[in-house]
Amino acid sequence: MVPHLVTALNGPLLDLEKKILTATPAIERWFRLEWQEHTPPFYCSVDLRNAGFKLAPVDTNLFPGGFNNLSPEMLPLAVQSAMAAIEKYCPDAKNLLMIPEGHTRNTFYLQNVARLMQIFRQTGLNVRLGSLSPDVKKPTPIELPDGSTLTLEPLERSANGRRVGLKNFDPCTILLNNDLSSGLPSILENIHEQNLLPPLHAGWAVRRKTNHFAAYDEVVKKFAKLIDVDPWMLNPFFMKCDGIDFNDHTGEECLAANVDTLLAKMRKKYKEYGIKEKPFVVVKANAGTYGMGIMTVHDAAEVKDLNRKQRNKMAVLKDGLEVTDVIIQEGVPTFEHINESVAEPVVYMIDRYVVGGFYRVHADRGNHENLNAPGAHFVPLAFAHQHALPDYQAKPGTAAPNRFYIYGVVARLALLAASLEMEKTDPNPEVY
Repeated sequence: MVPHLVTALNGPLLDLEKKILTATPAIERWFRLEWQEHTPPFYCSVDLRNAGFKLAPVDTNLFPGGFNNLSPEMLPLAVQSAMAAIEKYCPDAKNLLMIPEGHTRNTFYLQNVARLMQIFRQTGLNVRLGSLSPDVKKPTPIELPDGSTLTLEPLERSANGRRVGLKNFDPCTILLNNDLSSGLPSILENIHEQNLLPPLHAGWAVRRKTNHFAAYDEVVKKFAKLIDVDPWMLNPFFMKCDGIDFNDHTGEECLAANVDTLLAKMRKKYKEYGIKEKPFVVVKANAGTYGMGIMTVHDAAEVKDLNRKQRNKMAVLKDGLEVTDVIIQEGVPTFEHINESVAEPVVYMIDRYVVGGFYRVHADRGNHENLNAPGAHFVPLAFAHQHALPDYQAKPGTAAPNRFYIYGVVARLALLAASLEMEKTDPNPEVY
């Protein structure tokens, strides 16, 4: 099932598509060699933006929700990839403990948890759910819209203090599907005998988007050299500001100056490639997700003229956390539409394999705006067979499978960047 796409792939992206398809054997070999040097994150999702003149990741999530939005045809591939991932850490794995987010009223999120449990059960694991919430003091069933039930159980630390599990359940691997925005839970610290995936420093209590995009810069420079393209075609410029307080105007000068600098760099690139679009930047919290703490800016003056409502919106994230540092990122407009609504592709990976994806579609947002907002809906992509089998005979820009293959390549560049980022920010590198 391929959604009906109303996209004019124009200009340089046709050239990019051609170069990536021509270089496929070299690209796949390059990835294979990179994965011999670096360990991919356990799982990952990447938000991409296709502007017609460039294709770039704008966000990389190491605790992906939304597995329920993948098409059912993708499940066998997800199961195979999950098997490969688990075998790396625990070849004789029998029990898997999964720790989900605390928002148990969000049925969409819970359907994602159920889908993940289904995938891991198919790999031959006993899967149970442990809760970080202090309110969960005994096994607590939660009913899902389809009539099935999830049971949350309280976490327990072993008598020797070196393991975490549930009552009468000792897992060899603990899978986090909780982004740890509100801090590192003490019950998960100093676990020496089990694999905690992703590691604690992948959580937003520690992780910063600027570290990720700095690593992505490195990856893209090497990759762009391999296929002979301008790295900018695959990479959004970015800068950062620390010590921000939106409510009392602290850090405004840094913000305005960096917005100006980025817009100037973009205008230069737009002129070089004859792009008529008006450049814009996106200011977002340097940590955190859920589409919170994000604004689109076309001019530095807009940063100083924020009204109280806009300031409040930028100042606070999920779990009421305050925003103190931001990433200022080149805005990549999206030229993709599904049924006249603006759309952006999201690619899902387990281990180093693309296992599917979907279009995030928003009828009330423009092509310069963040689509990860209330009112978005999702159109699944049968990504996998297209990802694996590009059509080399097709003219550039005419074949959806080719576009999906390119999306898979760029998403894997972001995955590799996340791997480098995790290595560089690891508090215990010798254990890595």
